Amino acid sequence: MDAEALDVDAVRAFVLVADLGSFTRAADVLETAQASVSLKLKRLERALGCRLLERTPRHVALTLRGAQFIGPARDLLAAHGRARESLAVTPPRVVRVGVSDHVAGPDLPLILSRLAGQDGRPVAEVHLAPSREVEGLFERKALDAAVIRHEGAKAKGRTLFEDEVGWFASPAFAPPAGAPLPLANLAAPCGQRAVAIQALDKAKVPWREVFVGGGVMSVGAALTAGIAVAALAARVAPAGSIDVGRRLSLPALPRSRVILLSRVTEKEQQQALRVLLTALRTRVAR
Repeated sequence: MDAEALDVDAVRAFVLVADLGSFTRAADVLETAQASVSLKLKRLERALGCRLLERTPRHVALTLRGAQFIGPARDLLAAHGRARESLAVTPPRVVRVGVSDHVAGPDLPLILSRLAGQDGRPVAEVHLAPSREVEGLFERKALDAAVIRHEGAKAKGRTLFEDEVGWFASPAFAPPAGAPLPLANLAAPCGQRAVAIQALDKAKVPWREVFVGGGVMSVGAALTAGIAVAALAARVAPAGSIDVGRRLSLPALPRSRVILLSRVTEKEQQQALRVLLTALRTRVAR
């Protein structure tokens, strides 16, 4: 087999499917049909003479040969990118994206790994902060795009998806008898914190903050330690935690929207942004 015969677009599609775990999500990033991505993969597998991916209705995984090929595939894309950039008048600009801590959650390292430049260079500069701070940076044009959480009825931007929000805690958590509900929250101002406290006050549930963290991961640590309950979207709740709202007779919480604000117009930046958004949606579908 001659490596020069490989279709770079097919290799790129393979890497995206492997990273995102889905033909559909890869097609979304490439702005094409799922059937087109499947066809590219079949041609690539035929050229290589082996099966690269195991496909089931709900799962996509690398075969042994696919795992052997993924590294060289990334190297090929990197070399291709360097060759293209060698003659570029101006290098492509990295897209600056702000992501709300309440949206990224504990899987941020996985999301960032999926943002690694397929052409061998960074494709995005990610700023992680509370939604209000991220929105402020976007309005001051310090960011090209912002992914924020919004609890109100109206919001600028495009709704990406909605999250169910619950009261999460360790399975072994038991509130002290007769004591206020111990809460773990992000520091104010935090929209999710405000919604949770308002719901508890309206339901006349006594509460007290026993932990105030600087990020969702630190709040998750408090839950894992079994010292508190936190109002979180299921996507960003720490592994092993459960929704204890019904068991503790806590009030229902409204759904929360994840909003995209963007002024990205360049094609390569738009694709980098789509990779990030698709990675976030991947966590919704798990």
